[in-house]
Amino acid sequence: MYVPPHKISNEELVGAFNEYVHRYNRAHASEIENGSLKPLLESSPEFILKASGIKSRYVLDRAGILDPEVLRPHIPERADDQLSIMAEMAVAAARNALADAEKKPADIDAVIISCAVLQRAYPAIAIEVQNAHGITGFAFDMSVGCASATYAMHIARGLIETGGARAVLVCNPEILSGHANFKERDSHFLFGDAATAFIVEREETAQASNVWQIVSSKLKAQFSNNIRNNFGFLNRCAPETRDTPDKLFVQHGRKVFKEVLPLVSHFIAEHLEEHHLGAAEIKRLWLHQANINMNQFVAHKVYGRDPTESEAPNVIGEYGNTSSAGAIICFHEHSADLSPGDYGVLCTFGAGYSAGSVILKKLS
Repeated sequence: MYVPPHKISNEELVGAFNEYVHRYNRAHASEIENGSLKPLLESSPEFILKASGIKSRYVLDRAGILDPEVLRPHIPERADDQLSIMAEMAVAAARNALADAEKKPADIDAVIISCAVLQRAYPAIAIEVQNAHGITGFAFDMSVGCASATYAMHIARGLIETGGARAVLVCNPEILSGHANFKERDSHFLFGDAATAFIVEREETAQASNVWQIVSSKLKAQFSNNIRNNFGFLNRCAPETRDTPDKLFVQHGRKVFKEVLPLVSHFIAEHLEEHHLGAAEIKRLWLHQANINMNQFVAHKVYGRDPTESEAPNVIGEYGNTSSAGAIICFHEHSADLSPGDYGVLCTFGAGYSAGSVILKKLS
């Protein structure tokens, strides 16, 4: 995995946001007084922690985000002959994954970049990463919102099983500070930047420590507008709405809670039942790191009781919501302690709606 060196606490983020609120309300005092405009409300560290479980996040740029006059990261464009910032993050995460798996670039036949938000349309970030590592074979990008990592794992598994590749490198670089609306009270605190990577290969070639078997993977999609970002190449064709807030992250949180939680809880239970696995056999759940309250609900449904911290660990407190990377970070930090033969479930879910469940069994 890879995280940027810059960290922002809730207190710092709230300080910048509240100063923006004060300036906005002062600038629009007359409209607020006559009722034609509603005043903006302050945020607080206590509100953020209670609503999400988030305490901090890592980002590519602190200065722009913490400037009340800017409230967005400053990430300069790079020349075409330079490694893109998203590829750079993926390359760093991939380098660590290759070392952990005791693999060389020559051992990899395919590279998949799978994340919620891609930096550009083409050329594929995956091909750029492939080139940076000197990997031959093929590479492609894909995006399925917060479920991108498990969707890519499912596809990588299929490539291995059908003989399409000996080993597949999957990277999940997320620059979510770039699509966050830092002027929106209900979501300004959600996102962090991070990149994760993992390798899927045949069991007989896996020689490293902390090796896991993909017992089964299952995907589900159900259309919803409740998590949406309308940014795209056609925005320039409608300049009157090019910079409206819907070109950033927009979420109807209450609807998401109401619809996603039962969907995911049933999805995991159904997957386990298909493989005759009971909750007592699942030593760990690595869930999408979007909201600690959502994860506690899902874990309670899966186990039929309140789970222990060991059974359903969370990393959202430190990293914030890193979309597709979150559950992989959670796995990275909370999997080595389990024993060979132990089962776990990696489940990611979010925009789309999309969900992916992977039943894993520890081999070494």
